[in-house]
Amino acid sequence: MSTLIKQDILVELLGNTGNGFEQVRAAGKEAFQAQGFPTNKSEEYKFTAITKKIEQSIQNFAPAGDFAVTAEQVKDNLFEGYAGDVLVFANGHYQPELSSVIDGVEVTPLSEKTDTALGSIAKSEKDPFCALNQSSFESGIFISIPKKSQIQKPILLLNFFKANAGQVIQPRIWIETGDFTEVTFINHSVNLSDTPYFVNKVVEVKGGVNTHIRYYKLQNEGKNAIEASTLETDIQKDGRFTSVTISLSGEMVRNNLSLNILGSNSEGNMYGLYLLNGKSHVDNHTNVDHTVPHAESNELYKGILADSSRGVFNGKIFVRQDAQKTNAFQQNNNILLSEDAVVNTKPQLEIWADDVKCSHGCTTGQLDEEALFYLQARGIAKDQAKGLLLYAFAGEVLEHITDESFREYCTELVQGRLGSKF
Repeated sequence: MSTLIKQDILVELLGNTGNGFEQVRAAGKEAFQAQGFPTNKSEEYKFTAITKKIEQSIQNFAPAGDFAVTAEQVKDNLFEGYAGDVLVFANGHYQPELSSVIDGVEVTPLSEKTDTALGSIAKSEKDPFCALNQSSFESGIFISIPKKSQIQKPILLLNFFKANAGQVIQPRIWIETGDFTEVTFINHSVNLSDTPYFVNKVVEVKGGVNTHIRYYKLQNEGKNAIEASTLETDIQKDGRFTSVTISLSGEMVRNNLSLNILGSNSEGNMYGLYLLNGKSHVDNHTNVDHTVPHAESNELYKGILADSSRGVFNGKIFVRQDAQKTNAFQQNNNILLSEDAVVNTKPQLEIWADDVKCSHGCTTGQLDEEALFYLQARGIAKDQAKGLLLYAFAGEVLEHITDESFREYCTELVQGRLGSKF
């Protein structure tokens, strides 16, 4: 570990113990000091040298503070036709004056909810960046949805990032839903600075019995952004959680997504698309833990990589001894459009039960030349035919987004990237 990171992170970040949660922060600090930043010997970060990247790009480890966001900026960054509610954040700091008042939903700064079970779902001992966030997050938000609430409109978590001299931004979000609820969250970030910065974000979702939660995330930040993102949820009896993660930009991005399946007749769905060019690096680490019988999980991640970009996929499915009648599916498919593009993929199954249906697999290759020839033979130009095939490949993930305005926005971004670059 470099002297630069060791001194600055421990002094500047671990020294931030304000806004309550003293015991939680102390536990995070202890966990981080025990783990340290991941090295090239860390198995979980074997193909993602994020510590080295932070060393090279982040020169000021002081937290990036709050800043003024205008109503016009919020309006300009809403999707065309979006009809949902909006919660606005500036470097992770909640902006209530720019946010919707959502009927029946409690939205409170974490500093006012210090009795929240923060860190009980995304445990700090599992990952150093999760521990770092827990020890030193500056600000955060508590969202609570009462029992039997059907939130018809989506809730947009609109994050504005603006950092100077390579600062650190550490958002923290706690979401809890009562039994028999349904809600959709959209997480979208807007970069207002071209300088390098490091975002270390943790979101914990505590689902109730028979809840249906959708969580969509779009990563389309600055090309100099470094991000470590952790999302972990507990899925209870008869519950369903669906995640869709679209990664389009960023110098180095690490996504940790974990589903803890704790109740029977529940379902966890994880879909991801990474569309990379230049020297972008995106690492998706997923974890599904089946602990009870009669539950299901589905996972599909797809990547299209050009230039010198790099993708990493490491997906783990655990089926515990008591989790009989589990049905688990996992697949990772990649298309490489350059000899310099690289994918490291490792789907994994660990099964201790004997009455299950589980499958996993991965593919990495180039565009189907026969399909390309078929389209060209019918009068379609090569570039257009190539774009059609790539979009058909990516569209299988996009179709899992149920909010029409956000799906169309993502579709336009993907089509624009495929049309202009590929």
